[in-house]
This record gives sequence, C-alpha cells and structure tokens, in this order.
Amino acid sequence: MGLQWYWIPLGTLAALVLYQQFRLFQIDRESKKNEELFQIVTENAADMIALVDVKGRRLYNSPAYKRILGYTAAELGETSAFEQIHADDRFKVLEAAREARETGVGKRLEYRIKHKDGSGRVLESVASTIRDAKGEVAKLVIVNRDITERKRAEERLEHNLFHDPLTGLPNRRQFLKRLEDSFVRSRREIGRTYSLMLANVDHFKVFNETMGTDAGDHVLMEIGRRVSTYLRQQDTMARIGSVGATADFVLFRLGGDEFAILLDAVDDPSDAMRWAKGIQEVVAEPFSVEAREVRVSASCGIALSEPTHERPEDVLKDADVAMRRAKALGGSRCEVFDEAMHSRAVGRLRLESDLREAMTAKQFRVHYQPVVELASRRIVSFEALLRWDHPTQGLISPYRFIEAAEDTGILVSIGHWLILQACRQLCEWEADQFSKQPMNVTVNVSARQFANARLVNDIQDALQQTGVDPSRLQLEITEGIAETDPTLTVTVLSHLKHLGIGVILDDFGTGATSLRGLRQFPLDALKIDRSLVREMQTDRATSDIVELITALAHKMNLKVIAEGIETLRQTEQLLQLGCEYGQGYYFSQPMEAKGAQQFMRQQVAGTRAKGAAK
Repeated sequence: MGLQWYWIPLGTLAALVLYQQFRLFQIDRESKKNEELFQIVTENAADMIALVDVKGRRLYNSPAYKRILGYTAAELGETSAFEQIHADDRFKVLEAAREARETGVGKRLEYRIKHKDGSGRVLESVASTIRDAKGEVAKLVIVNRDITERKRAEERLEHNLFHDPLTGLPNRRQFLKRLEDSFVRSRREIGRTYSLMLANVDHFKVFNETMGTDAGDHVLMEIGRRVSTYLRQQDTMARIGSVGATADFVLFRLGGDEFAILLDAVDDPSDAMRWAKGIQEVVAEPFSVEAREVRVSASCGIALSEPTHERPEDVLKDADVAMRRAKALGGSRCEVFDEAMHSRAVGRLRLESDLREAMTAKQFRVHYQPVVELASRRIVSFEALLRWDHPTQGLISPYRFIEAAEDTGILVSIGHWLILQACRQLCEWEADQFSKQPMNVTVNVSARQFANARLVNDIQDALQQTGVDPSRLQLEITEGIAETDPTLTVTVLSHLKHLGIGVILDDFGTGATSLRGLRQFPLDALKIDRSLVREMQTDRATSDIVELITALAHKMNLKVIAEGIETLRQTEQLLQLGCEYGQGYYFSQPMEAKGAQQFMRQQVAGTRAKGAAK
C-alpha cells in the first residue's frame, strides 16, 4: 500500500515533467514558427515595419525601409528612431509613443521623415504594443505607410480649388473669400480701408481669335506674373473670368480676360489711380509671343471701400461699373467709381438686355449713304450702315450699341446679317435697271468679325445666295483692325481679293499704319478720316496731311475717299488736294433702301436732263 502511494506521485511528477518539457518544446517551436512567419511577413510587406524599444532604439527594420527611405538596416540601427523625423513633427511622435506605453493602445498619426537623399516623405503610422512578463509595455511594433504621393495629390487638389490652373493666381473662390475678410475687417476695425480694382485686357477676344488660344494663354500668364511682382505682399491679385452685375447681384461669365486686384490700406482715389497707372504700364510692355512682338493694354475700374457697402459684392459691382466706363471711353484708361457711373451702368445693363432680344425680334435695319465722285457728283457706291430700330428709343446708332453687341457675343452674327442684307439690296437695285451704271455696296467689318475664322466663308455664302458679282461688294476695315495683327490682315485680305471683293482701309490718318504695312496690305482704296476733313480748313498742317495721304495713295494705285464732308468748301478743297471720292451730309444723309433708290433715280434723271439740254 505504501509502495503504491509512493509510485503514483512519482509517476505523476514524471509525467508532469515530461509534459512540461513537451510544452516548452512545442512553445519554442511555435515561437520559432511565429518568428519565421513574422520575418516572412515583414520582409515581403510593402509597408515599413519596425520594432523599437521604449527608448526609441531600433530593434528591427523591415527591408521596405531601404526601398522607401534609402537607409539600410545597419544605418537605421546606428541612430534613434526619432532622428530622421522632421523637427516640427518629432514632439507629436514622441507623445504618441508615450501614450502607447502608458495606455497600451497605439495611435494612428501622420508625420514627415527625411529620406537618405535629403528629400522629405510623409508617413502614416500605427503602433501596437508588446508587453513583457510583468505586463508592462516593452516594445512597440510600428507599421509605416508612405503616403507622400497621396498627400501631394491632396495638396494639388486643395491648391486647384483656390487657384487658377493657368496663371497660378488665386481664383474667384479664394478672391471672394479674401474680399469678404477685408469687408469684415473694415467693419470691425475703425479706419481699416481697402480698394478693389478690376483690370480687363482690351480686345482680348479679338487677340485670342487672331493669334490663337495658346498665344492668349501666354499673355495672360505673363500679365499675372508681371502684375503680381509689381504689387505689395499684402495685396491680392486673382484671375476671376469676366464680371457682370445687375442691380441685385454679381454675375461671373466665362472668359479669362479679367483680373481682380485687392489693394490693402488704399483709401485715396489718387493713390488707387497711381497703382492702376503703374499696372497699366507693366501690362503695356511688349510681349514676345511665338517669335512675334505684340502689345496689349488694360482698362481699369476702381472702387474704394465705403461704409455704405452692405455686402462684399457691392464694391465688386462698383469696380465693374468703373471698368466698363473705362472701356466705353476707348479703353486703356482708369476710372474711379462714382454715382454718375452707377446711373450709366444701369442704362448699359438695360441696353444689353434689349440687345439680346433685337436679333430675334428682327429690329436691325440697314441705311445707305452714297459715295460720290467729287468732280461729277455721280454716285459710285453706297455704304451700308447698321441701325437698331429700338421699340421705345427709335433708331439707335451703332456707336451706342457696338460695344454691348461685342460683350453679348452677337456682333459676328449681326455682321453676317448685314453683309447678306446689303447683297440682297444690291440685287434689287440692279434688277430695277434704272441706271446702266454698275453700283457697288460697301459694308463695315468689325474687329471681332474680321478675326472670326468664318468671315470669308460667310461672305461666299452671301454671294452664292444672292448671286451678286463679288466685284460689286466692298468691305471696310479700320486702320486699327489692320494693325492689330498684320499677318492675319494680309491673309484675310488676300482671300477677299482672290474672290474679287474690294477692300477699303477706313479712318486712315488717325492710326499708326506704317508705310511698310500699307504696302503689304492688298487694298483698293483709303478713306480719309472725318476728323482730318473737319480740321483741314482751319489747320494748314492737317491740310498738308490730307494732301500727303492723297499723293501716297495715288502713288500706290489706290483710290481716295474722304468721309464726313459737310460743306461745299470742303468739297472744293479736297478736289484741289487730289481726292476724287467723298461722302457726307453735304451730299446726303444715310437713307433707307427706298430712299436710296429714289436718290439714284433723281440723279439719273438729272443727268439725263443735263444731257438733253446740251
């Protein structure tokens, strides 16, 4: 019995010992398997996995560190885990490690770390804890993911939300936010002021159509660079598209020709005007575009912060009104907003609204003014002049609505319609057969229409629809249009001449057309500007200019037409100076088609009567 009692505990103890040894062996084997598994995972993981002690010493670094950060395991082992971390983020990482040790819970965070080549990377990190036998945190397993490209993409997206992609300037959204901040500060801080300036590139749509959008983009980028450099650090320049305003709110239209400039602490009109003049000078410096030198100008509208402004948009509307005034006065000038401008702006907005309805309602009319041979007073052609038969204001001259027509985008359509109507009318006159003398019709072409790629095709369509002989049609372009892009001018005029269409250079003597430019343009006639005709009797120098223009034109086999003739004395003087053709109120005011036809009948009848008397 005693022997049996002793044997059982001995067998149990042996069994326990054997079992314990077996378990230790099994645990050791599992541990090795776990270590092998850990090594396999870490060495093949895309993320960087590190094992560090509580003092930040690196115990293990996965091979991904070499691939992502450029450091070998040996190089990382020689330094603290925190030394490569950006100085501004180091405290954040240390705090996260401290919290993990105290709470046993790792924290996800982002921080910057230095690559071996000196560049920076952004890591997303999460830590897990390993406790020792006492249950205290002894090690941290840190998994780091390289999110540098993701962060860059986020930054680009953030930048693009608030910046113009072409110029890099603040965009409309960011500008309105800064304007609102200035507005709020001016209300909160007594004496805090600011000024707002809208700068619109003159004739940019025409430039874009003649030179191409790539050239236009180049100019916009250069304007942004120049003006940004010129401004102070506290000022803001933005590219905001095109601004429009109604009585109640601000409209932003598509188009990239408008910049907004917020001038901090500028409350005197003269100071704002000096800034605007400086900006205009910077913009006016020549640009080199596709190996060609071009020049542009800008119209600036200025509004000063006022206590009467109830919303940030109010000052923007005032600046828009001032800018439109600057463009209406000829462009390349600066205007400061006042109440008189506001009244004019309301009228302009009403005009634009009415103009949009005019084409649909067929409110446009064509009047005709005769061009005569000065010596014989014989009619040689009629100039087709556009008029707007407004339902409440009556006939409106194009001088009042041409700019609005360009802004609303219908000017090209109106020009095409005018050419077609003039050709149809010429057909009716020729069918009447009251005179064997062939009659010509002249149509003015606007800058926007001249730059439009469809101009020649539109003219061909009008000739085909009406059957008009191309030699009976003449087009007038101003000296300013011709000089905007001489290369385009030569190309378009050459196409027109190939069709047999005559070309007249209008307003000659008021621009800067060079003799070289005049020689290269395929023209048929020059038209002397009315201002020279008006002044030649009282100013000897002007009379000499008219004589020189006439002699030059004849030397180049060009006809000369004087416009704006109002007296017999002007007619006689022009004849003495060698000018052979003219038009003006002295001969006839512009007339409707029936009146022009009657005018021709009377002249033919008078000519026949004189012939019979002889």
